[in-house]
Amino acid sequence: MSDDPIGRVDTLAFDIFGTCLDLTAGLVPPLERLLARRKTATDADGLWALWRSRQRIEQFQDSLLALGHSGYIETARRALVWVLRAQQIEFNQLDIRDLMGAFERLEPFEDVRLALARLARKYRLVALSNGNQWLLDDLCDNLPVAFEARLSVDRYGRFKPHPAVYRGAAATLGLEPCQMLMVAAHSFDVLGARSCGYRGAYIDRYGLPFEDVALLPDLVVSDFGELCDRLEV
Repeated sequence: MSDDPIGRVDTLAFDIFGTCLDLTAGLVPPLERLLARRKTATDADGLWALWRSRQRIEQFQDSLLALGHSGYIETARRALVWVLRAQQIEFNQLDIRDLMGAFERLEPFEDVRLALARLARKYRLVALSNGNQWLLDDLCDNLPVAFEARLSVDRYGRFKPHPAVYRGAAATLGLEPCQMLMVAAHSFDVLGARSCGYRGAYIDRYGLPFEDVALLPDLVVSDFGELCDRLEV
């Protein structure tokens, strides 16, 4: 067995939302339409940042309180309603339906389109996502390479970064955690995976620092093209 931790990896586990699929490109335009209808000067990019941040709080609360797994779309809906109310932006259920429907039309980043086939030459590729299983299945069909498995946190009853997700995914695939490299543009996801014995690749798409902790990613790259280069594929 290789002494290089990355040399032991044979499976790449990909976060999907914000790592492979471009949430900003998909969600900001419908927000802009809502703000135009409501004749408000609120900035759509800023509103999206608040929405995304609030969704993470909703997901963390969902797991911590253990009141039942609500699912990705429901936490996104609750977060959206909270942010619109906090910003005093009028809305109705048609507005919410329009915005939530945008999740079903997300497209991959261009670097993802170009890199997945390269990565598949050397590694097994799987999705490990906070997304609902039905949504994950639909959206993965938009990717240029078929994942060997599409694992939603729905089957584990907790959102990432709960340890049950990473340990459960390794068990589902019949792998040791050290055989898996978590690829994510969210530092909490890489940290959660590393704490469970995975290796980690942090895709620094958003220019954000990693957590100030001892469990650091094995790789920090700007996009999937650089990931391919670092993995020598």
